[in-house]
Amino acid sequence: MLRGLGRTSRMLLLHCPLLLLLLPLSSRTQKLPTRDEELFQMQIRDKAFFHDSSVVPDGAEISSYLFRDTPKRYFFVVEEDNTPLAVTVTPCDAPLEWKLSVQELPEEASGEGSGEPEPLEQQKQQITNEEGTELFSYKGNDVEYFVSSSSPSGLYQLDLLSTEKDTHFKVYATTTPESDQPYPELPYDPRIDVTSLGRTTVTLAWKPSPTASLLKQPIQYCIVINKEHNFKSLCAVEAKLSSDDAFMMAPKPGLDFSPFDFAHFGFPTDNNAGKERGFLKSSSKFGRQTSSKPRVDLHKVCIGNKNIFTVSDLKPDTQYYFDMFAVNTNTNMSTAYVGTFARTKEEAKQKTVELKDGKVTDVFIKRKGAKFLRFAPVSSHQKVTFSVHSCLDAVQIQVRRDGKLLLSQNVEGVRQFQLRGKAKAKYLIRLKGSKKGASVLKILATTRPNKQSFPSLPEDTRIKAFDKLRTCSSVTVAWLGTQERNKFCIYKKEVDDNYNEEQKKREQNQCLGPDTRKKSEKVLCKYFHSQNIQKAVTTETIRGLQPGKSYLLDVYVIGHGGHSVKYQSKLVKTRKFC
Repeated sequence: MLRGLGRTSRMLLLHCPLLLLLLPLSSRTQKLPTRDEELFQMQIRDKAFFHDSSVVPDGAEISSYLFRDTPKRYFFVVEEDNTPLAVTVTPCDAPLEWKLSVQELPEEASGEGSGEPEPLEQQKQQITNEEGTELFSYKGNDVEYFVSSSSPSGLYQLDLLSTEKDTHFKVYATTTPESDQPYPELPYDPRIDVTSLGRTTVTLAWKPSPTASLLKQPIQYCIVINKEHNFKSLCAVEAKLSSDDAFMMAPKPGLDFSPFDFAHFGFPTDNNAGKERGFLKSSSKFGRQTSSKPRVDLHKVCIGNKNIFTVSDLKPDTQYYFDMFAVNTNTNMSTAYVGTFARTKEEAKQKTVELKDGKVTDVFIKRKGAKFLRFAPVSSHQKVTFSVHSCLDAVQIQVRRDGKLLLSQNVEGVRQFQLRGKAKAKYLIRLKGSKKGASVLKILATTRPNKQSFPSLPEDTRIKAFDKLRTCSSVTVAWLGTQERNKFCIYKKEVDDNYNEEQKKREQNQCLGPDTRKKSEKVLCKYFHSQNIQKAVTTETIRGLQPGKSYLLDVYVIGHGGHSVKYQSKLVKTRKFC
């Protein structure tokens, strides 16, 4: 396996047990092998080659994990002095403490290789137990680098520790940092600019990575949006997307940990290492700890090689954090731009419409929109009446008196609400439109109970046509009335035979009165009421029609204040042959 890991730059990365087994250092005639490039490329594609041994290949990134308060150690050998060296450690979802140190290699390691393996005991005698010289240390959650253009030969030791929680991390090391360049390079200005800000949209722009613009390598950009904080690495984003605050499911043997780590999955050890770990309870399957914390509202979208993007469907007056990552699609390794944040604009403050006592006000509401109205009676009052006529689809009305909610109802057609009054009270009315489309309505507020501009309506506002009474020139229809004496006007309009429900729906605006109709369409007007609500029904025969033609019939009821309400339209057709 070492032959696949050696390279002309003479760097090897090994877990300590393998070092004892595989690294003959005691003979003057022994030499570290150089790298067979074809074999090396084959091995780094086979990820299982590096897992159980925790070997970090020279020039390829590995992913691994740490249990809380359980250190992990890697070794690698740099054979020759003045060797370039770069080590990159990427914390994923928790801060790390890591340290890089070096020990001198025995002088015997510099001779020519004899090809004969040394006995194991002789190899062990050559490994020093000293800590070595510390070269670099870091504590935090930034992606941090150790770079040296001229490193001494020696046995390098990388120690990592997470004191906060179980976490994943990535390590990349190379002895040819100038030629490898697996991470996309950032432009001279790596900031993300907010170029446009709206109530629900934010437009971002950034300078392209020189890896794409100059080196012509395949780069795509991934944007991350959330409401909590900026991320230092794409690894941290993916960790948050794929798990909750508890550590993810325990890695599978042979893929993500070495046999020496079985103690951390609940297997007993002599010193009970990790005994106090929260996820080692017998009830936790595979060491998984559940968490009741809600998952962060986090979104990632990759947009190819564009360097401008508009994020939409945001909430108004909300702060968002934006991060940008350049990803080399050949290596799948990424570099973070400098993240930014922005607060979307507030919703436009609604203009409050003042209602006058006893006067009808027309209101138009956009789809899913809302309107606010205010009613402040000038005199003391015992009761206040709100009459609402929804011309199209149902709308929602809420009424508050001095901040206290008194009414919340959906209104379809004409509805009247009577509320108890209060001296010097002020009423705020909120009208919320339909999700289907724009809403049109009329509203009346009054402190005078007898001041009713809207006519009363029956519960059923359909027009019934009698099929057996149809002729070639007439149709007979009926509709319901109320106990209140009102004026009813009926109108007809000839329509095409292919007239459908969609066209009919467009003409269902109940607030359009007879004054919008042609005089030639008017059939008649009459007054009608009945004290017995069961008998409040009237019929009418419409004559002078053409054989085999379709007609749209409308009935309008007109109140004392002159306001009209239209019944549901009725489509009828005369007989073609009589």
